[in-house]
Amino acid sequence: MTGINTPELEDSWDLVLEPRRKWYSLRLGEIYRYKDLLLLFVRRDIVSVYKQTVLGPIWFFIQPVLTSLTFAVIFGVVAGIATDGIPNFLFYLSGITIWNYFADTLVKTSDTFVVNAAIFGKVYFPRLIVPISIAISNLVKFFLQFVLLLGVMFFYSISGTDISLSFYYLLIPFLIILMGIIGLGFGIIISSLTTKYRDLKFLVNFGVQLLMYCSPIVFPLSIVTNSFPKMKLILLLNPVTSLIEAFRFILLGVGVFDWIYLSISVGFTVVLVFLSVLIFNRVERSFIDTV
Repeated sequence: MTGINTPELEDSWDLVLEPRRKWYSLRLGEIYRYKDLLLLFVRRDIVSVYKQTVLGPIWFFIQPVLTSLTFAVIFGVVAGIATDGIPNFLFYLSGITIWNYFADTLVKTSDTFVVNAAIFGKVYFPRLIVPISIAISNLVKFFLQFVLLLGVMFFYSISGTDISLSFYYLLIPFLIILMGIIGLGFGIIISSLTTKYRDLKFLVNFGVQLLMYCSPIVFPLSIVTNSFPKMKLILLLNPVTSLIEAFRFILLGVGVFDWIYLSISVGFTVVLVFLSVLIFNRVERSFIDTV
């Protein structure tokens, strides 16, 4: 008897499907159960980017080198911005290396749910696997660029440049993880919102470029501290500022390393993850209908 829904029939049901997850649930156990799928997405992200290119992974090295050379000429030679006694090229390369990982993760995850709507509508799997796979696959690019950075550091070191590697070098993986999580968190929030507000995706690239110039990539934080002390607090409101400065301090011996600033970044990351999961869980239930 189609269309009849009575209490008697409801009482006779053997199985009732109800949502089990809470709005604040990270569902890490579910993501772990789909770890094979996660690895497949990671492999897809790595292979697809340069599969039909002539130079392949060499582009991983070309981009930071050309960008660092451009910054060295414009900001180092023309503008004359000091780099705390570090050669201009090395200073900019160190900032770009860690920045690229954050920026790539944010940009590529910001339209994840719109781009993959066709897949999401056909089969179920934890949706967070897709942006997480992007963050993990970007680690391959970061690792290659980090090796390039170490090679340039070695070249300048044997050329007579004083480079002081800090004993805090064990914190580098921690800094990279934080950068990835911050990029992932912002990307998930933007991706969730773009299912309803499509024009947000046009602001992502511009916003990331603007954020780079508000971060100590083309200038050291020491210049702001000495010349514009009131601006220091504003720059430190940028959650990646302390991470970039700590990264430079550990590798090159210049920059600001402060446990208080790092603790603030950690606290911001925790809040960001909580907020991104909250927004995602609310949007996930109906985003297929809006994309």
